[in-house]
Amino acid sequence: RRATDRSKTRTPKQATMTDNDDILTITHSASGASFAVHKFGATVISYKSADGRENLFLSSTAKLDGSKAIRGGIPQVFPIFGPPTDAGSTMPQHGFARQNMWTVKEGSQHDSAEHAGIALTLNLADASAGRGENNTWSVDNAKKDGTDCRLTLDIKVDSASLTNILIVENTGSDAFNFNCLQHTYFAVDGNAAQDPTKCYVHGLGGYSVIDKVDSANDGKVASYDEDIDLTPGEVDRVYVHPEEKHSSLSVKIGVGGGGEGEGKTVKMEAMGEIDESPVPVSCVVWNPYIEKAKAMGDFTDEQYKEMICVEPGLLGHQPVLNPGKEARFTQIIFA
Repeated sequence: RRATDRSKTRTPKQATMTDNDDILTITHSASGASFAVHKFGATVISYKSADGRENLFLSSTAKLDGSKAIRGGIPQVFPIFGPPTDAGSTMPQHGFARQNMWTVKEGSQHDSAEHAGIALTLNLADASAGRGENNTWSVDNAKKDGTDCRLTLDIKVDSASLTNILIVENTGSDAFNFNCLQHTYFAVDGNAAQDPTKCYVHGLGGYSVIDKVDSANDGKVASYDEDIDLTPGEVDRVYVHPEEKHSSLSVKIGVGGGGEGEGKTVKMEAMGEIDESPVPVSCVVWNPYIEKAKAMGDFTDEQYKEMICVEPGLLGHQPVLNPGKEARFTQIIFA
């Protein structure tokens, strides 16, 4: 049982969102739930559920001027996860999708009894930043090999959930490999991220671990009986399900809170498919802790206490995407 805490919770300090043509706020009139998305990176930077709670963490010093990827919300990671693996590649970490301005898809904005939403798109030809050199996606190599794609992020909110669907279309003449991931920063109330009774991830039992902080954990299999928490320090782990056909992810995330019962939790589900065939979904759990928090210029020293990243992704355990075909990667947050 989770410990009971009757103390007041504190809403994490967020970056100020002033009037900005690049930030679109969509409200579901029937429920009052809403989200805000920045055209830069098609980054969802706010999700307020029908009860008014802000469910996403956005750093108070996040850059919202397009000068760098936004620290917080739900950045879109494509076509690589982490640093490049191609020899000599200069593509920045996590690829170009979060480094460019996306365009609103004409006619996509809506507000119905069921849900409200909008869609944004990015064509490879319009990605002026982040493609780098010496890789599949560089301007010269893509032109030579016939590599091309269009990305669409379809976002919907209703009375109970926020849904993000990333659609990757191969519009070129050559097949390509890719990674994609929704780098979701969940807000943790009451500075409770390092309290394992209040901040945790449940549902990763049976997944094998790639630990980027402690290699001694590599290859271990997460227990079905234990929750994943953020103690005793920096956490940066990839959880990969051993069954190739395990194409969906479902986790419960403790996000602080107090009062009677177990405190506040949210549920996150994710699923992926390539050419209408299910593909395995992995999950990253990340928190920078003290030293890395201090080293980040768009993240204050103490904000590691206010967030937990739980990031579903398609991280290479899937076939190539052939010309004329599409991949779909869906994340649903129930809050």
